Amino acid sequence: MSGLERNADLRALNTLGLPAKAHHLARPATLDALRQLLAERDLSQPVFVIGEGSNLVIDGDLPGLTLSLAIDGMVKVKEDDSHVWVAAGAGVHWDDLVAWTVAQGWQGLENLSLIPGTTGAAPFQNIGAYGVELSQVLEQVTVMEIASGKVLHFSAAECEFAYRDSRFKSRDRGRYIITGIELRLNRQPRCNIDYAPLQAFFAQRPGEAVTPAAVREQVIAIRSSKLPDPTVLANAGSFFKNPVVPASLAASLQQRHEKLVSYPQPEGVKLAAGWLIEQAGWKGRRLGPVGMHSEQALVLVNHGGATCDDVTALAEAVCRDVKARFGVELEQEPVRMPGPTPNR
Repeated sequence: MSGLERNADLRALNTLGLPAKAHHLARPATLDALRQLLAERDLSQPVFVIGEGSNLVIDGDLPGLTLSLAIDGMVKVKEDDSHVWVAAGAGVHWDDLVAWTVAQGWQGLENLSLIPGTTGAAPFQNIGAYGVELSQVLEQVTVMEIASGKVLHFSAAECEFAYRDSRFKSRDRGRYIITGIELRLNRQPRCNIDYAPLQAFFAQRPGEAVTPAAVREQVIAIRSSKLPDPTVLANAGSFFKNPVVPASLAASLQQRHEKLVSYPQPEGVKLAAGWLIEQAGWKGRRLGPVGMHSEQALVLVNHGGATCDDVTALAEAVCRDVKARFGVELEQEPVRMPGPTPNR
């Protein structure tokens, strides 16, 4: 196969900075190049897709073929009086897409500003922040089936989106490679400022001040004040999902912890994992070369020289303490790779 890097160092392709190498690494920039790589690969070996590695915990070297898609391009597909449809390749840096749409005055992505990673990774994880999830604006996902090389399209409903989840991450993990997405955005601003710091900022400003550009600016300010830049301090963003617990458990916890941060959900009550971790004493605390960030307890950081074992030891310690103190199970958000169901 052409265009392959052998024994490629993956340290720069996972934002936690964990040591790992890929037996074969390729960065296909077109569907034809991707299809050829899949057709010529060793069928007995796995295929891994890593994007920019911003939501990844790499556990050792990766055998087989590792792909970091470089499919580029952002384009307006169509529009009507109310909406505009845009498409982007999987290799587009996510925040570049957000910045471009906001610059056009289109509304829908501004709350998702500054999320690291590629556009192709966004539907895999159903990224979300500050009251908005990708699933709310996604029209369809374009994929290539690994086994056949066929290009398929899935509507938002067919993607089976859930909280930080999709069919691509769960039951179909390893079956498809996301090659692009299409979004439906609003031509007229209907910005979501329900998140408390956004509410507070815009409360003293006239309604016409709530524009996609203004919301994006504030989201960037909020994220920058709380979350470490992975290029400065290695991390994979939020390391645990916010747990959803039965209403009865949430009520019991509320009686014992008046400041418990919670959000009612149709299926229960969502608790703020960062608050739970901080109350369990882990904010700013280190365990060897890794620790929970001093400004945001939800973020696990690598202070330098960490391995996957170090990350696992800290994550397990945090989970044990939260479980012991609150009776709540935390679930890791970043994908572990290799995982139990590697791509084939």
